[in-house]
Amino acid sequence: MANSLNKAMLIGHLGDDVKIHYFDKGNCLARFPIATNETFVNKQSGERITNTEWHNVVVRNKLAELCEKYLSKGDRVYVEGRIKTRSYEQDGQKKYSTEIHANEMTFLTTKKDLSVGASPAQQTHQGQAPQHSSTANDEEDDLPF
Repeated sequence: MANSLNKAMLIGHLGDDVKIHYFDKGNCLARFPIATNETFVNKQSGERITNTEWHNVVVRNKLAELCEKYLSKGDRVYVEGRIKTRSYEQDGQKKYSTEIHANEMTFLTTKKDLSVGASPAQQTHQGQAPQHSSTANDEEDDLPF
């Protein structure tokens, strides 16, 4: 059994469209922010308070291409991965960025591939395709898209 565990599981909404970068040999990397919300009632004032936490998500290769194809700002997703902190220099100062490196995702709601002129049968098929839970380790899959 492992002595440690680095695992993050999030359900949230995309805060921006997916940004993808392609590299040599066909590899690619996509990044997008996800917002998660915590809502509670202030006991003293009775006011409902919502706190939003932003998470930077990084996906690679096949999963990155699926995200670019099906996800857009506002879509709801489930992300599973590990937390990774990296450092970089900007204007002579050392800065840090914490990211979720996703290895599994489920597209809970998507707006992107539901074309306006499609018949109801086409919309159902297109709306169901992104529901597939995908992992970064998928080699050959039998996805209909």
